[in-house]
Amino acid sequence: MTGAPSTLVISLTPFDEHDRLDVEAFRSHLRRMRDAGIGVYVGGGGSGEGYTLTPAEAFTVLRIAAEELNGHVPVRAMGVEPRSAKEMLELGAVVADAGLDSMQVYSLDTGHGRMPRADELETYFCDILDDLPVKAVLSTHQSVGYWLQVDSLRRLVDRYDNIIGINVTNPDIAYLIRVIDAVGDRIEIHVGGAMQGLTALALGANGFLTSEANLAPKLTQSVIDRWSAGDLHGAADAFARVLRLYAAMAAVGGVSGTKAALNQLGLPGGYPRKPRLAVPPEWDERIRELLVAHDIRSLEGLAQ
Repeated sequence: MTGAPSTLVISLTPFDEHDRLDVEAFRSHLRRMRDAGIGVYVGGGGSGEGYTLTPAEAFTVLRIAAEELNGHVPVRAMGVEPRSAKEMLELGAVVADAGLDSMQVYSLDTGHGRMPRADELETYFCDILDDLPVKAVLSTHQSVGYWLQVDSLRRLVDRYDNIIGINVTNPDIAYLIRVIDAVGDRIEIHVGGAMQGLTALALGANGFLTSEANLAPKLTQSVIDRWSAGDLHGAADAFARVLRLYAAMAAVGGVSGTKAALNQLGLPGGYPRKPRLAVPPEWDERIRELLVAHDIRSLEGLAQ
């Protein structure tokens, strides 16, 4: 493993009741992440609702993240799955202008379920990495319907010193092991989602990405802190709580439920933006019970 163990939250993006980017709520949310000591990805296509952002909003999100987080915790742009290298390079220019020094480079999504050939994918990444103005974290993610060949990843890491990490989202543990064994001694490796978090750490990866930390950043960061301190029992206990929180939030709308939960706690969550919808009002009591059952106020040091 290169670098220290770590976890990064895929930050949500708050919108107000009029569907506008809520700048002050976003700043407050990022400060809460910063105070918990957790790394942050912004503008992602999942929790960050990145597909709904206009170019101007995307720049604002990146600029605010740079202002609030640079020099405090790791902060990176995420973006959304592209249709071409040109799209990633355009995002890279915006990331640099906004004041961030690194970004995730998603795998290519050519549409209609088409899976690019290995040589097409290597060319795609080389076209980006030849000219990218910031550091890159490559993504091999099940969302595009395929995973990058390990030999291709090795060749890219051999060729480009601006690659600082790989985010692996794949249920196949054998694939994760091959990636770690191929390049994990030279760059960071994180798994997407908390599900494989402790497994990844045990295998020599750096850690995991998570959406649950939007609601419980201190709890999520405590998995890493306890692991690093050699408190394996404590790390396992905290990790189990994170996974139970993941299952609970998935049952109440994912990021829409997370925003509703934050609002109930008096924290900056805001509203989802279409095509996502706010959770039905009849779910409010379910979410309230969830917060009590998982002891979120106590775990996060919030007023009762």
